[in-house]
Amino acid sequence: MLTDRKCFIFVALLMMSAVPLSAAEVEYETKTNVPYRPDLADEYAQERCVLDIYFPTNKPDFATIVFFHGGGLKAGNKSLPAQLKRKGYCVVAPNYRLHPKVKAPVYIEDAAAAVAWVFKNIEDFGGDPSKIFISGASAGGYLTSMVGLDKQLLAAHEIDANDIAGLIPLTGHAITHFTVRAERNIQGTQPIIDEYAPLYHVRADAPSMLLITGDRELEMLGRYEENAYLMRMMKVAGHKQTRILELGGYGHGISEAAYPLLLKEVKRVLAANKD
Repeated sequence: MLTDRKCFIFVALLMMSAVPLSAAEVEYETKTNVPYRPDLADEYAQERCVLDIYFPTNKPDFATIVFFHGGGLKAGNKSLPAQLKRKGYCVVAPNYRLHPKVKAPVYIEDAAAAVAWVFKNIEDFGGDPSKIFISGASAGGYLTSMVGLDKQLLAAHEIDANDIAGLIPLTGHAITHFTVRAERNIQGTQPIIDEYAPLYHVRADAPSMLLITGDRELEMLGRYEENAYLMRMMKVAGHKQTRILELGGYGHGISEAAYPLLLKEVKRVLAANKD
């Protein structure tokens, strides 16, 4: 039997879910340096395998955007993009181990472990695990595509990659990343498509995917073209929800222009899934 206090809480939650909060009414909290691979004992893993989480505290069943930083898999640090804050969403920013201290597939596996942590823990913060989007810029875009397309990565954590609500990589590699190629003494101008390439893992049943790149004439070598090829091969494989946006006039640094498009895509997918 419900006590008076439990009845009050239950009714309050029903009212919160029935009446959407305005942007100004949503409150947020941030937790930093949360370990997502506590099972790893080495000092470098303990330093890098942490994430920051920015989440609404009074909006139930919120959607989450996991955003991976760039830096060529060799540099960079987690940050919560200001442009994604105060939009009603949770934002998770993981770090991952970097070359040369580690080599492939360690940083890819770290990214998968971070996403798996979100799936397993987001309900504790008030989020909905069916509304998890993955994004990131440059190397972060590459990690986004790898985690979303290579099903083995999340399966190692008993998570189905198809449960991701959407993939939104920003100017990420679709071929094998240049740092992975460098680890094998392969020239950066030699494109490779192997198990460390998103293109290797094209499949019809993948989550919705929006690829965003800069101008093909201003981007890093071939970055637009390899993403366009990924889009085409996903369609050939039977995937119906892959699109590509080329931001004319922008080079590799597209994040500022891409954030509104990222948010628009999250909103679009959430509305489509609700229908």
